[in-house]
Amino acid sequence: MSSDLAIKVENLSKCYQIYDKPRDRLKQFVIPRIKRVLGREGANYFREFWALRKVSFDVQKGETVGIIGRNGSGKSTLLQIICNTLAPSSGTIRANGRVAALLELGSGFNPEFTGIENVYMNAALLGLTREQIDTRIDDIAAFADIGDFLNQPVKSYSSGMYVRLAFAVIAHVDADILVVDEALAVGDAFFTQKCMRFLRNFMKTGTVLFVSHDTAAVRNLCTWAIWLEKGEVLQAGSPKEVCESYLEAFYEARQGKSTTTRIRTNRRKRSAEPVVDQRAQFINSSNLRNDIRVFEFDLEAQSFGKGAAQITSVKFLDTRDRPLSWIVGGEDVVLQVEALAHQFLDSPIIGFYVKDKLGQYLFGDNTWLSYMDAPVSCDAGQTIVARFEFNMPRLCSGDYSITVAIANGDQDEHVQHHWVHDAILFRSESTSVSGGLIGIPMNAIELRVAETK
Repeated sequence: MSSDLAIKVENLSKCYQIYDKPRDRLKQFVIPRIKRVLGREGANYFREFWALRKVSFDVQKGETVGIIGRNGSGKSTLLQIICNTLAPSSGTIRANGRVAALLELGSGFNPEFTGIENVYMNAALLGLTREQIDTRIDDIAAFADIGDFLNQPVKSYSSGMYVRLAFAVIAHVDADILVVDEALAVGDAFFTQKCMRFLRNFMKTGTVLFVSHDTAAVRNLCTWAIWLEKGEVLQAGSPKEVCESYLEAFYEARQGKSTTTRIRTNRRKRSAEPVVDQRAQFINSSNLRNDIRVFEFDLEAQSFGKGAAQITSVKFLDTRDRPLSWIVGGEDVVLQVEALAHQFLDSPIIGFYVKDKLGQYLFGDNTWLSYMDAPVSCDAGQTIVARFEFNMPRLCSGDYSITVAIANGDQDEHVQHHWVHDAILFRSESTSVSGGLIGIPMNAIELRVAETK
């Protein structure tokens, strides 16, 4: 195994024996043995379920790898084998360094032990000596922040307390490889932020493997992604590509009536309609300006859908309906999305997401709530237009994109007919945002020394 590799998985498989009735388990234990003694072929009383089939991949040191897939695809089984809490049926797995894991809720805890006793037990299993744990116990207790419950049996803990204590342990054992299985979804917002700060710091030097259904988190955190489906690696590669493919398959499986297809159109001629550079009237104004350069709708952007409607135009307009090539953050704009119906739509929904370069969703909306009581139907051959008027936030310098989609149905049950990834790209050239992902226009900022009374 190369010293540059943190994890090497080769032809890994895991098979479970499924028994329809409890007595079949006893039959399987006794009858085949008797038949073998008599020189006869023994029958099996179980069905095989392959949770993993010949899974192979390498993880380089320092990589953060996200594992996505639907429930039952083998994600948790894979992580348990990597952590040596489950034995594979065949294949090999090698890890280079100390592995710390946060798997399903309560794993590794003895419910009769107190929190303190479980800390010492888990830390010892991860290779720490009693003396090393003694020097870190105060930091572990402070990180978990569960107060006097630390001295109570963990069987009395809430789900949030389980996660707090488990994460506090793995955060203080000097692990080389960190394995997380969707556990952070249980914690409260403050603890989740604490965990994310730890993860981002750990990712600078360590290797992270984590399972998540949150594709935005995978795109944001990971350098590489693996998509598992029915125990097999369906795709591995850049988080953006893998997550987009997974999203397409998710909608196809959810709708299930016909094959989801990638939709492509012939590029139209550039519009002769004049565009407006909204900076003109602000060019000599306050240095609080936020300049945003807007690129044209990409008709060849990656897309998918059932095809009963097709997005044909996405553009920014000013409040006088003039197309914009440049936006000043903090100004009122209109995002206009047009779609051509190829079939009758009784309840079309058009929506959008604005994402940063890491794929994080910053904001977005759709037309459903505004028209849920009186849907706007659309006949084949007609164009349906959605307009979203809002105050453009101030954005940090960098690249952004807008994903748009048209569906038919309601908020919960709908069919995606055309989903366009990164339909419009735009770039924030300069910014007045002092911190965070976006900024808001300040009516006033004041700093003064109060008069002494």
